[in-house]
Amino acid sequence: MMNNPSLHVIIAGGSGLLGRHLAAGLVAAGGRVTVLSRRPGQIDADGITGAEWDGHSLGPWAACLEGAAAVINLTGKNVDCRYDAAALAEINASRVDSVRVLDAALLACRQPPPVLIQAASTAIYGDAGNQPCAEDTPAGDGIPPETCVRWEAAVAAMRAPVRRVVLRISFALATDGGALARLERLTRCFLGGAIGSGRQWISWIHIADLVSLIRRAIADPTMAGIYNATAPDPRPNADFMRALRRALGRPWAPPTPALAVHLGCWLMRTEPVLALTGRRAIPQRLLGEGFAFAHPDLDQALAALYPRR
Repeated sequence: MMNNPSLHVIIAGGSGLLGRHLAAGLVAAGGRVTVLSRRPGQIDADGITGAEWDGHSLGPWAACLEGAAAVINLTGKNVDCRYDAAALAEINASRVDSVRVLDAALLACRQPPPVLIQAASTAIYGDAGNQPCAEDTPAGDGIPPETCVRWEAAVAAMRAPVRRVVLRISFALATDGGALARLERLTRCFLGGAIGSGRQWISWIHIADLVSLIRRAIADPTMAGIYNATAPDPRPNADFMRALRRALGRPWAPPTPALAVHLGCWLMRTEPVLALTGRRAIPQRLLGEGFAFAHPDLDQALAALYPRR
């Protein structure tokens, strides 16, 4: 799969954690990648080139789509911030506008890429308690689900005649960035206890499985519609933190009360909802279609990320 050096893949908003891993994986598999970025000059690697875009208006970057094998849209303002009116407007606009401008660029192509792979989020299910959330589970209530609904509605409204794959991505596990790196630092400092009640569910996926899933979505013409991009082993927060402590060789740690989370989030200018809520997402469609997770179990996934020396 993807062992063809002529395959050209476009990654919009590909300068973050997932974009870096994905671009490297695609090039290693024989493809070449163009990353659409606000800072294309910072993109410098074999097989990977940058093109400047602002995420909401057409420009010279649109020519890169002509004849490409796929477009992958990872664009979106980081949600790790305070949800004031200005931030929420930027969060929503960054997601919806990028979909709309890609649609316009695809419509203008003489030979458009056959597939658009669109990042979305399992946060669409909201704080779902113990309920397993498959792809047909209704959206939850509140700010994160409302953002996700607008995001996916923009994809549904696209007019370009391309196959569309929407990946509701969960907590991606990688050691070189993202939320896991932050939890690792806390755990190594003996602060890796349960957060809040510890009962909120964490759905997760190893970064290697996420890259493999996207490569499959490029190559498999039968993949279309919405998929939960998550491993089949979601865990309550307390269990997740226990597994992380075990992987890092750290002992029991005291829990962090919800009140302390609220205070810490206020100091760090972020939202406690990111730590105190969760959902038990299940990759129902992927399992039904035979996707083989290399890391289906949390303990095994963490052991692969943090091998004992």
